[in-house]
Amino acid sequence: MALLTLSSPHTHGPNRTSRIMLTVALATLPGLAVMTWFFGFGSLINTVLAIITALASEALVLKLRKYPVSFFLKDNTALVTGLLLGLALPPLAPWWITVLATSFAIIFAKQIYGGMGNNPFNPAMVGYALVLISFPVQMTTNWVTSFQVSGSDVAGFTDALSIIFAGASSTADAFTGATPLDQYKYLISKETSDELLQRNTFNGWLNGGWEWVNLAFLAGGLFLMVRRIITWHIPVSMLAALGICSLILGWDEDLYTPLSLHLLSGATMLGAFFIATDPVSASTTPTGKLIYGAGIGILLYVIRTWGAYPDAVAFAVLLMNFAAPFIDAYTQPRSYGHSKPKRGLKPGEKS
Repeated sequence: MALLTLSSPHTHGPNRTSRIMLTVALATLPGLAVMTWFFGFGSLINTVLAIITALASEALVLKLRKYPVSFFLKDNTALVTGLLLGLALPPLAPWWITVLATSFAIIFAKQIYGGMGNNPFNPAMVGYALVLISFPVQMTTNWVTSFQVSGSDVAGFTDALSIIFAGASSTADAFTGATPLDQYKYLISKETSDELLQRNTFNGWLNGGWEWVNLAFLAGGLFLMVRRIITWHIPVSMLAALGICSLILGWDEDLYTPLSLHLLSGATMLGAFFIATDPVSASTTPTGKLIYGAGIGILLYVIRTWGAYPDAVAFAVLLMNFAAPFIDAYTQPRSYGHSKPKRGLKPGEKS
């Protein structure tokens, strides 16, 4: 009797890890282009340096672990880690800051846990937090003022190279300044909101040019949503929580940073669509994603308002990375064939 053999009716799609990561990288390009236009070539140079460092660090560890180097490098996860770090770091940060942050992210935040899919924390944010805590001066004094605010040209390619690799401090002083979030937070006690936004700090621009950077990353994030690379849950809940906190607790713009600055300054949109949505370290259930994103938004507002750091995306994301497994354990959807969802763990039960 002949047996009829049929393949299983599995759905096969074109989305592989390498293609997904490449799509994420392409979605960041509008933001990188706008940053380069407004703030000079520093971000572009540091991004390229971070990508090279990430690939080299990944190749080194894979070689030491006797893994096929080319096979794992082609998944593009190291490329995205370096890209996100290059975008997050100050545009004129010294080269060794970029190399240290990126190599630490790949070696200690990713590969030490077993490589792709095993890291409990977002590698890029681990590297960023390391250099921010260890080198606060270099990480807070190398932000570039856009040419609209400064009234002069931004750092050209040669100037950016000399500042990043040769430490030309005299040249850097002509282009650098505090970020809008930092300036507003510490100058609002001396001037009114109108004075800061229209006269001294932003020269009539909403957020000193950062609004266009955030809008570019927003466009890239929406592209990822349309392509179904990410879902809406984490970005929407994060931005909604940040906005609600700002409206309720920071309604007085003469005392607290206004909503427009929270949403369209710093790494808000980069964090919401490209960092918080990391598929490995973020929550994975639909309800869990909403809780996870809201937690990041609340922490972001709290640290920005009462903490010592003007931007807090890295710390907010890492703190919620801690909570993601717990959130997922208690937000499991109902499985097919069961009347109730399985929530949490019973005493003595292993996850």
